Amino acid sequence: MTSSPLSVPARSTAAPAIPVVRRWSTRYARRLVVTDVLAVGLSALACHLVFLGPQLLPMSTHSRAVLRITYPQFSLLLAVVWIALLAVIDSRDEREIGNGSTEYRRVLRAGFAAFAVSIIAAFFLGLDLSRGYVLAVFPIGTAALLGSRWLWRRWLVRRRVTGAFSHRVVLIGSTETVLQTARDLAREPGHGYHVVGVALTDGPIGGSLGDLPIVGAVDDVPRVLRTIGADTVLATSSDHLPPERIRDLAWQLEPRQHELVLAPALTDVGGSRIHLRPVAGLPLIHVETPHYRGAGRFAKRAFDMVVASALLVVLAPMFAIIAVLVARDSSGGVFYRQERIGRNGEPFDILKFRSMSADADARRAQLTAGMDKGLFKLVDDPRITRIGKVLRRYSLDELPQLVNVLRGEMSLVGPRPALPSEVSEYDRRELRRLAVTPGLSGLWQVSGRSNLGWADGIRLDLYYVENWSMTQDLQILWRTAKAVLSSDGAY
Repeated sequence: MTSSPLSVPARSTAAPAIPVVRRWSTRYARRLVVTDVLAVGLSALACHLVFLGPQLLPMSTHSRAVLRITYPQFSLLLAVVWIALLAVIDSRDEREIGNGSTEYRRVLRAGFAAFAVSIIAAFFLGLDLSRGYVLAVFPIGTAALLGSRWLWRRWLVRRRVTGAFSHRVVLIGSTETVLQTARDLAREPGHGYHVVGVALTDGPIGGSLGDLPIVGAVDDVPRVLRTIGADTVLATSSDHLPPERIRDLAWQLEPRQHELVLAPALTDVGGSRIHLRPVAGLPLIHVETPHYRGAGRFAKRAFDMVVASALLVVLAPMFAIIAVLVARDSSGGVFYRQERIGRNGEPFDILKFRSMSADADARRAQLTAGMDKGLFKLVDDPRITRIGKVLRRYSLDELPQLVNVLRGEMSLVGPRPALPSEVSEYDRRELRRLAVTPGLSGLWQVSGRSNLGWADGIRLDLYYVENWSMTQDLQILWRTAKAVLSSDGAY
């Protein structure tokens, strides 16, 4: 039996009174309904009071009007239609809540649909809507819905870390693929997949695999799902699971109570690049090739220039204060320049406020002996000055790189630029980091900063390179602000 360092929180395997997936997802969806009703209802009430006052005024109508109602009645109908559209568009789908942007996009679609329905209905019914009311209620209501969903997501992710409000999963496949999938799911518990057992195609049918119990043979899985309170079977990539066997397994699962999920060998590909197209009975997965030209790159560059320019103007007083503190703290220049490797291997000089002693580079060799590849970070680096510790703790030493952003040598978001000595040791996979412009912050930095190992950091950087989008850049910038304020992983 293969052992593993995988650590999964111990959970009770007692059979639940009702299917687990229905219990948590239904309970959570009901909470979303309550807050959705409050968000829409309070938004409509607030807009009514602001634009129409407290009177129960009838709506003005055209001579051809076929319906005469008051504004409160219209607001009530609007709220009912809006809530119904949230359900029709499936904004509370258990497969989407808790992660990704699909849930938010569906909330936006419901808002646009409610706006369109109200305008069309007013036209055909001859109602003369207040422009101020209409133009205010939909953006305010949509913002309130998105805010409440965001707060619920934060709550849900915290609960999922403990194994609650999650799909209880049995993994099936070979020992290697099961272990890797279990590690990946344990690393991101917020996605809501909590592994409670495994079944191996190339191993024993009893005992345990690391910290995970082996529930039996693969053919026994449908029978034991209820016994262990599981609701999802996740088939990992395995040569021992042919299509016929997967099909037979699906037939044995209880509809609407147990789910079958397939994990292909393809990894680290964003959902926006994946398209499923059934052809001749085959579920073909189309994967878009990442590209870094055209309108997307222009939009990223324009965004960089606008934001970097604004920040340089706003932060000019802070620059002056930091420059004085650095100059008074130790001998040497205020700024530090160092050669780094940018997009497509082009070298450039990165700018920083000096946070180390003047002889820091000369002492680097003796401090890097025996360190992990590409990870030259010391918790108590003796070369850091007193003011440098503060600057590095809150990443203030990186602010001059806004100039690099204006020059086009860097971007606000991207993999951190590496030293030439580090790039010289890159393998073919790691060289992929150089396909995009390096950034002030990146997915690696907001996912743990210096606390992550080299392998995990590279995996995150490559995920960013392969799945870049402006939406992801905005999310990373938001997470960067939180990471800097918490100073977690910075030294």
